[in-house]
This record gives sequence, C-alpha cells and structure tokens, in this order.
Amino acid sequence: MDFARVLILLRSHSAFVSPFLSSPTCLHFSITNNFDLTFNPFCCAGIFMRLQKDNDSPAGLAFAVSAYVLWGFLPVYMKLLDHIPPLEIVAHRVIWSVPIAGLALLVMGRTSDLRAVLSSPQAILMGAVTAALIAMNWGIYVWAISSGHALDAALGYYINPLFSIALGTLFMGERSNKWQIVAIALATSAVVVLTWSAGKLPWVAIGLFMSWGFYALCKKKLPIGPNQGFLLETLILLPFALLIATWYAIRNESHFFTLSFGDGFLLLGCGLVTAVPLMLYANGAKRLRLTTIAILQYIAPTMIFLCAVFVFDEPFGQERMIAFPMIWLALVVYSVSLINQMKKEVA
Repeated sequence: MDFARVLILLRSHSAFVSPFLSSPTCLHFSITNNFDLTFNPFCCAGIFMRLQKDNDSPAGLAFAVSAYVLWGFLPVYMKLLDHIPPLEIVAHRVIWSVPIAGLALLVMGRTSDLRAVLSSPQAILMGAVTAALIAMNWGIYVWAISSGHALDAALGYYINPLFSIALGTLFMGERSNKWQIVAIALATSAVVVLTWSAGKLPWVAIGLFMSWGFYALCKKKLPIGPNQGFLLETLILLPFALLIATWYAIRNESHFFTLSFGDGFLLLGCGLVTAVPLMLYANGAKRLRLTTIAILQYIAPTMIFLCAVFVFDEPFGQERMIAFPMIWLALVVYSVSLINQMKKEVA
C-alpha cells in the first residue's frame, strides 16, 4: 500500500477512531538518506500497522474485548454505589485514576511526552476542555445508572458513533455517504419517537453522546498519546475532585471509609474500573483493524441494555420497542457501509 493511500484512509476514517486513540502525533515522518516512517504505538489506534498487516492479532482482540466487557459490566458496579451522590463518585473516579494512570506511564516509560505537553499552554488549555467533557460524561453516566436510567445510557452510547459521523462532516470536512446519512436519519427518528412519547427530550442519552462526541473531536487536537492524555485530564480534574471529597468529609457526609468500609473500598475501586478498561482498549485497538473496532464497540451498550432490562428491571415500554430497533438498524447500516467503504479504499 502506498503512502498516499495511508493518508487518505487516515483522513476518511478519522470520525470513527476512538477518542482515546486519536492524536495528531500518531505518525511521525522524517526524510534522511532513506525515507523513514516511525510508528508511535500509543497513538491513533495503530492504523498504519493495521493497514500494513490487514489482520487482527489475538492479543489485540483479547485486550479490546476485555475492555468492552468491563465497560459493559460497569453499570453493575455503579449500581452498588447508587446510594452515594454521583458527584462524590465522579470525584473518586478521578482521584484514584491518577496513581493508576501514572504508574502505567512509568512502566511504559512514556512520562517524557507528558512533561513536554505540560510546558505548552495551548495543550493544557485543550486538555482542560477534554477533561471537562469527560467529567460531564462520567457525571451523566453515574447519575443515569443510580437513578434508573441505564436504558437511556445504552441508547446514548448506541447513537454515539452516528453522532461522530455528523461531527466529522460538520467540523472535519469529512464526507458522509448516502447510507451513513440514512443511519443518522434513523437515529434521529428514534430520538423523535422517544421525545414524542415521553413529551420531553431523552436528555440522558443526548448528554452522553454529545459529551462523548465532542470529547472525541477535541481529543484530536491534543498532541499526546491516549494514556498520557488520560493522565493529563485526570491531573487537571484532580484539584476539583479533592475539593469535592474534602467538602463531603467536612460535612460528615463522606462515604470514603467513614459511613461504611464497604463503600470506601468501592470508591477506591472506582480508579481501577475507570482506568483499566481505557488502557486495555488503548493497547488493544492498535493491534486491530478499524472495521473490527467498529463492530466491537457495540458490546458495551448491548451489555448495558441487557443489564438495564434483565438485572435492573427497568421498564421497556412500547416507545422503546420502536426506538431501539430503529437504532439497531441504523448501526447495521452504518457498519456495513463502513466495511464496504474500507474494502473499496484498500483494494
């Protein structure tokens, strides 16, 4: 495959790449006596590697599936904390993600990249934007699970890849084919059905896919790899998280080893359930083809959907019986369109 085609594929599929694996520094080019292409294995989902090999590694599949399954079971973990205010839960997700992400970078020897970014005010500003968006996403998600809106959370994450297509068209100048437009129209129609039935917009779903979609868009502007970017975002959020945790402690309302030892361990574990899936995904997706990632990404919302209906016993009314199949059909159209498009470009 020639160099020009690599660039075309990188550009045409940028809307579909996970936000944790998108970075303008994913490929570094230098021309010396011989043309040299250096791949940064922690950025951009390893697109160039996959285009060269055009296959999936067993290790990559194991990493990615593990990440999605962990995300799929996350509602069960969060449901154990439904008696704790969502703000306190999010604060502890941030606090305990920092040492885990920091340790991972030390083990991988990638701390120099983070130090370089910390010297750039522009990068820090963009990091603050992505940190705010991911904190908003976490807050909405935690509230949705604890308040009995897990189905809305599943709907939001189902719609997310379709919203990413729309953002790519609007802000990145990417072209959507007719079938992708059909998929977006189906997803929009499903939201209309839910809005008409309930008499109000499905704000949880909208908040989740919008915060995640814009997070992905802004993440592309961060000149740093996914693991370093995650640590940067949690470091930016850390002072606010510590203030929140301190505020609850001062008011004697903290659940961290005060009201219950069980709650303390669960809050401590929030760092693991937040950071570990992200790092598994980051190191798995770089070993997989983009089409494989496009299909695997539906594991998590499907598991959230199943948990909501069969474990949490959330009502699945007539309007959802109409809206969810519309979303599933839209995702089938989107996935088939993506696979066909990539086959044509690689041929």
